[in-house]
Amino acid sequence: MNSENFSLSEKIVSTSYIRQGREARRSHEQLIRHLLEQGKCPEEGWSESTIELFLNELAVMDSNNFLGNCGVGEREGRVASSLVARRHYRLIHGIGRSGDIAAIQPKAAGSSLLNKLTNSVVLDILKLSGVRSVASCFVVPMATGMSLTLCFLTLRHRRPKARYIIWPRIDQKSCFKAMITAGFEPVVVENVLEGDELRTDLEAVECKIKELGAENILCVHSTTSCFAPRVPDRLEELAALCAKHNIPHIVNNAYGVQSSKCMHLIQQGARIGRIDAFVQSLDKNFMVPVGGAIIAGFDESFIQEISKMYPGRASASPSLDVLITLLTLGASGYKKLLSDRKEMYLFLAQELKSLASAHRERLLHTPHNPISLAMSLDGLQADSDKAVTQLGSMLFTRQVSGARVIPLGKEQTISGHTFRGFMSHSEAYPCPYLNAASAVGITREDVTLCIKRLDKCLKTLKKEGNAAKNISAVLPLCQEETTEE
Repeated sequence: MNSENFSLSEKIVSTSYIRQGREARRSHEQLIRHLLEQGKCPEEGWSESTIELFLNELAVMDSNNFLGNCGVGEREGRVASSLVARRHYRLIHGIGRSGDIAAIQPKAAGSSLLNKLTNSVVLDILKLSGVRSVASCFVVPMATGMSLTLCFLTLRHRRPKARYIIWPRIDQKSCFKAMITAGFEPVVVENVLEGDELRTDLEAVECKIKELGAENILCVHSTTSCFAPRVPDRLEELAALCAKHNIPHIVNNAYGVQSSKCMHLIQQGARIGRIDAFVQSLDKNFMVPVGGAIIAGFDESFIQEISKMYPGRASASPSLDVLITLLTLGASGYKKLLSDRKEMYLFLAQELKSLASAHRERLLHTPHNPISLAMSLDGLQADSDKAVTQLGSMLFTRQVSGARVIPLGKEQTISGHTFRGFMSHSEAYPCPYLNAASAVGITREDVTLCIKRLDKCLKTLKKEGNAAKNISAVLPLCQEETTEE
């Protein structure tokens, strides 16, 4: 409804009522105007009606929704199912063009505007979360692993002689396979044990740089968010090393946006040394469906170079999902989620510590990990070799998802490289343990129910272990009696 249509409406319905309706619509349009002017996440979240009005306005700007459109090309935004069309708000053309994921589409002004606004709003959120000096970012419709691969492939053009990527070990398959898929040879640097924590071996990293030669190294591939007892890499020191030897530095910040500590490490690393790009998942940080990531950095030209490396157009679904989510939450809503997560981390740590003490275990001391916690399972291991892995199965069947049980001595071969002690980020961590994480969106009820079910599982396994020991003790006596008879 424009002003002319409102004027015509006054001839049909009372002028006072139409004016009231016009003011109501104007309040929606005012919010949209502020978004277009500022390109930032609104402080307060929008209502669903405002968001849907905005998305419908964008959709009518795409050629597939023109009333008189006559399409004779191979890609005209045709959709067979009306359910699919509604699911995507009739924004069918996707984002980018064949040569650049950030390019404007002549056929799709609405989808192009959606793409630009999403990248702008996400950049604002990255700054709000702690990386104040980030210069540019874009949403890519791939999860974290493939997004890292895109970064490595972009660096190949800058460093054509490079063969190696230096990688402080983290036992997560996708970030390792990201390097293999890009055609590079990962140089795994084992972590060092400091107390209970596994930390970056800076001396070993520098030794590898000198051994291989800086010109033969594509980049250092570091990590922030990770499972305890591993903790975020020493980003400031690694960034300084990269600057000293003129080696690019890519950071896997998979679920680090929700942690002020992880974001501070990135900010400080960029200030002190060199960080070329950092990659984070959409689903883990913003509670949207899996399938998108944010590639961000401090040099706008390099981030643009990465976006141009993406071949072809791309799905707009991840951009649409995260924009809807951030407009719903607003900056204040997202900040509250981050604050609540921190509180839940302290609550989870307290509950796990109490439970560990009750079962003669202990909460591992990992103060440098702001998201993940670990509880030892030494006693369980002593009861039975199989009890540790059995605990993982029991938790899963009791609908406790996300808890990871890490036994000793597991081996895993990935793309020809064998990791000893796989899942523990170390060849020989001193004890088996259980992981739990306080990630964004976790509730007090989640923690309470998890602890209750974990407690029951541990008691059951303890009882079974004692029964097995009693049987083992009785069997030799029975055999003696049989022999005497």
